[in-house]
Amino acid sequence: MLLQQPQESPYDLNFQLFGFPIRIAWTFWLGAAVFGWSLVQLFDSMEGSPGRLPLLLLWALCMLLSILIHELGHAFAFRQYGIESSLVLYHFGGLAVPRSTHNYGGFASSFSPPRLSHGAELWIALAGPLAQLASAAVVVAAVKAMGFRITAFALMPYPLDSLPGVLEGNDFDSVGMFALVTFYVWPSVLWAVLNLIPVFPLDGGRIMRSLVMMGGGQTDTWLWISMIIGGACTMYGFSSGNMFLGILFLSLAVGNYQMMQGSARY
Repeated sequence: MLLQQPQESPYDLNFQLFGFPIRIAWTFWLGAAVFGWSLVQLFDSMEGSPGRLPLLLLWALCMLLSILIHELGHAFAFRQYGIESSLVLYHFGGLAVPRSTHNYGGFASSFSPPRLSHGAELWIALAGPLAQLASAAVVVAAVKAMGFRITAFALMPYPLDSLPGVLEGNDFDSVGMFALVTFYVWPSVLWAVLNLIPVFPLDGGRIMRSLVMMGGGQTDTWLWISMIIGGACTMYGFSSGNMFLGILFLSLAVGNYQMMQGSARY
């Protein structure tokens, strides 16, 4: 599966932060380069560009910080309920893996232990995107306070490209500063919004699952919702020419179908 935790490698970077073991798989840097290459080329074409290699390194570091904040949001939420977790950053983002884990139909283990309430699971799932969006909001507020406009939102889909006030202000004098703000705000907002789509096991799918179960629904209910939305996102991705999006949601929809088949057998 696309979202499975990668195998450990001697090329991974391991360290601890706030007491959480963190592993950055070597594939994270590869994924960052692939996802950011077009944006790096765009900034490199501007007068005063520091060059592609410095821009690519800046992009990778912004991605690292943004996704790390997202996963720390999950990890701190787990800790609120007495559960310690480790973080893994890899080519498709990151995972907060609690010490007590379960495998759901081959998906990566980043789910709450069964002793937690649905309300607790909802908060843990929501904490990651909220932390990431909050960090982007701090950057946006600081840049707006300096009188500059956040052009990153012009690169985002509707309605994010129409947020009031963000595109007003002065242009950056420095390509490097312009790139720094864009490289952080753009993926932070889009990554959080993508994760909030209600397709399991994305954060939005876990939130939707908790809400369905809190409302008295059954497992089949949230799986059907997840499959339908996953199928719609698959068609949108392929029809719009976004192959990555299409393949991602096709994989998730198939995984949800396999989970439903497995739950039917038991």
